[in-house]
Amino acid sequence: MHVRTTVTALAATAALLTSAATATASTEPLSEPRIADRFSLAAGQQPENITVDRTGSAYLTFSFARQIVRIAPGGHARVLATLPAPAKASTPNLGKAFVGGIARADDGTLYVTYATGTADLTGVWAVRPGGRPHRIAALPADGLPNGLALDQRTQKLYVTDSVHGVVYRLPARGGEATVWARGEALEPSTFAGANGLKLHNGAVWATNLDKGTVLRIPVTAHGAAGRIQVHAAGMPSIDDFAFTGRGDTLLAARDDNQVDLVRPDGTHTAVLTSADGLQTPTSVAVHGHTVYVPSAAYLTNEDPNLLVARLDR
Repeated sequence: MHVRTTVTALAATAALLTSAATATASTEPLSEPRIADRFSLAAGQQPENITVDRTGSAYLTFSFARQIVRIAPGGHARVLATLPAPAKASTPNLGKAFVGGIARADDGTLYVTYATGTADLTGVWAVRPGGRPHRIAALPADGLPNGLALDQRTQKLYVTDSVHGVVYRLPARGGEATVWARGEALEPSTFAGANGLKLHNGAVWATNLDKGTVLRIPVTAHGAAGRIQVHAAGMPSIDDFAFTGRGDTLLAARDDNQVDLVRPDGTHTAVLTSADGLQTPTSVAVHGHTVYVPSAAYLTNEDPNLLVARLDR
C-alpha cells in the first residue's frame, strides 16, 4: 500500500494502454503482458491486494470501496463482501477506511486487514464462503494493518503494521494478536514501513516501503522470529510481492509504476513498467505460468486495472 496525501509528479506518467492488446515493454522472464480487467475509479475500485486459488480465480481487495471481489478466469469482478463503514474514519496516514491484505484458506475462507482509525473495526476480518464478514481479531486503532499471510500448516495469520513497523501473529480461528517481530528494519522513516508480506521457505518475508527493502525473518523451531535480514535494497516505494516458485526469486510491485524481478542474491531488474499499463501497482500473485498485477492508480488517478503476463520459468 502507498497512498500519499499529495499526488506527485507520477501523475504525469506515460500514457496507459487503451486496449487489452499485448504490450512490448516487458522483460524476461515475463512476456505477453495485457490488461485483463479494468475497474471504476469513480466507484472506488482500486485494487490493493490479491490472492489466486487453484482454478485461477483471483480474489482482490478494493481498498477504499471496502470490498472483497472475485474475478473468475475471463470474467469480471463480482463483489463477495463489503466491510462496514466506520461512523467517522480517522485512519493514520490515509484518513479514510482502508482494506489491505488478503489471504485465502484451503476451505475458501478469505481473510483481510481493515484499518479505520476506530477501535471497533480495525483489525483482521474473515469471510467464509457464502457468509458475512466478521472481525476475528482487533488491532490498534492508531496503526495501519496492511500485508497479510496465512500459514496453512500452523493456522496462524501474520500481519504487517505500516505505522507501528511491526509484524503481528494471531490464530486463524480468531483471538488475540501479539507482536511477533519488531525492529528498526520494519519501522517507517517518513510514511510507511512494513508493508507486503509472504511466508516462504521457513521464513516470514516483508517489504519496507520507505526504505525500499525486502526483509527475511526466519521462523525458529519454536515459532519465534529470528534475526531480521535485509535480502534486497534499493527499491523505492516497494509494495507487496510474490515468489515465482520454490526458490527465492520474487516479483515486487513498486508504486513508481514498476515491477521488479528480485533474484536470490538480492539484485533486481525492472520487468514491467507503465508502458505495459501499470498504474501504481500494489501487489503481485503467481499461479502456474501466469502473473497477476493489480494497479490501484493511487498516484496516477487513471485506469485502475488488473494486468496479467506469462511467466517463462
